[in-house]
Amino acid sequence: MNVIWRTLLVILRARLRVRRGRILEASEIGRIRLTTLPTDLDILKHMNNGRYLSLFDLGRWDLLIRTGLFDIMKERGWYAVVSSETVTFRKSLRLWQRFDIESRMVGHDDRAVFMEHRAVVDGEVYARVIVRARMMRFTGGTVGHDELFAAVGVPTGMPDIDDWIHEWASASALPSTRTAAPSVWE
Repeated sequence: MNVIWRTLLVILRARLRVRRGRILEASEIGRIRLTTLPTDLDILKHMNNGRYLSLFDLGRWDLLIRTGLFDIMKERGWYAVVSSETVTFRKSLRLWQRFDIESRMVGHDDRAVFMEHRAVVDGEVYARVIVRARMMRFTGGTVGHDELFAAVGVPTGMPDIDDWIHEWASASALPSTRTAAPSVWE
């Protein structure tokens, strides 16, 4: 439950930053400062691997609000869902350790947008996640890129997506929700 309070705090801070003119372009890097709390730890006394993903969501909230995308999504009845993500850990975050979450959009393919989040301490990457997300409608169905980019504009200044990210997205994809996906172990 503690992540909900952090989420609300990040949303409020992002809104304040926007009011103060600290908006971001789609290609810019968003940064928020966090501290590893006792509720973030696992039994080995370092940040739980699942908690990283929850905290990277906070970076995504900041980025969506500060780029203006969140308001456009709200107006149109859209929301984003993570369809896949991959995380790599380098170093452990310890109790009370301060760190930044750096977030940026890294591009899109024909169906999804890709984001990267990093946990950074003193300029050093401790963990990184690549996220593939799709835009959905509250009324049902997906939002195509033509409609998305008509609403927000085509992002400029984005880096090219690394080939391995396309390969990962393809290799890790599950069948469509309209297709059977039985759990059969080989």
